[in-house]
Amino acid sequence: MNGLKLVSYHGANGVRTGIIIDEFVVDVAEITGKSSHTDTIRLIEEWDQVEELLQTAASRQDRRPGIRLASVELLAPVPLPGAIYCAGANYSDHIAEMRGGSARTAVSDLRAAAQKPWHFVKSSHAVVGPETAVPLPAGAQRVDWEAELAVVIGRKTKNVAAEDALGAVWGYTIANDLSARDLSRRKSLPDASPFYFDWMGHKSFDGSCPLGPWIVSARAIPDPNRLGIRLTINDVEMQNSNTGLMIFTVAEQIAHLSRNLTLWPGDIILTGTPSGVGAGRNVFLKSADRITISIEDIGQLHHSIA
Repeated sequence: MNGLKLVSYHGANGVRTGIIIDEFVVDVAEITGKSSHTDTIRLIEEWDQVEELLQTAASRQDRRPGIRLASVELLAPVPLPGAIYCAGANYSDHIAEMRGGSARTAVSDLRAAAQKPWHFVKSSHAVVGPETAVPLPAGAQRVDWEAELAVVIGRKTKNVAAEDALGAVWGYTIANDLSARDLSRRKSLPDASPFYFDWMGHKSFDGSCPLGPWIVSARAIPDPNRLGIRLTINDVEMQNSNTGLMIFTVAEQIAHLSRNLTLWPGDIILTGTPSGVGAGRNVFLKSADRITISIEDIGQLHHSIA
């Protein structure tokens, strides 16, 4: 079976979950007959029970009326994730640029230096959908972009081995891990102060996690570590890389996180960003900028700065 594209959208009866068939959005709850499937996380939890039915609908064997995609207001495909875990420093080309040089250290050497993946947490309330105009946070002058492959967890997962970890994935989408670089440090305090760093101001301001436009189910992407990833601002290319430059793979990140905590359906992992961020060139987002992130086999996420 091929993969499916799932969306959350504003329907006549409130927030709904749909699948994309050709250029139409078809309501999932109308296909399955379960009102609970208007909720994305409930749908994820019961995916094994309904996937074949939805695949049949998508293959046109079960024709149902839909709404033209172009006329639908899409929300983030998981409007309120349970948790968002963000990988830091996980692309070899990004580490090279942040060190101020063009020489890239071998991935094997970076893996040895890091020893294991590391993540921080972003507020799930920071999530916004495609086409959102994100306001810059008060006082920030250095708001940066970070194109990222986002992994949506599909089942309760604890202590999974890396070789089995992709079995925990429900699907993949696109994220922009917006970062207020100048809010990451409280400059009025000395560097040695335990209160110097401010990760909440840096990473979790309102709108700092544009997500979407849909989730591509996992079976459509057998290898998430071979995907082209690109970001443009006002049609000017800023990032152009490949998930093959990750230091720790998607599976390794899932396995690592699951050792310390339980991953739940609807949790999201942002897997790191490649080179080309604003901090590497001292260029930052400004009002009216339009951002497009493209990831191979998934699609494009568009949003702007208010």
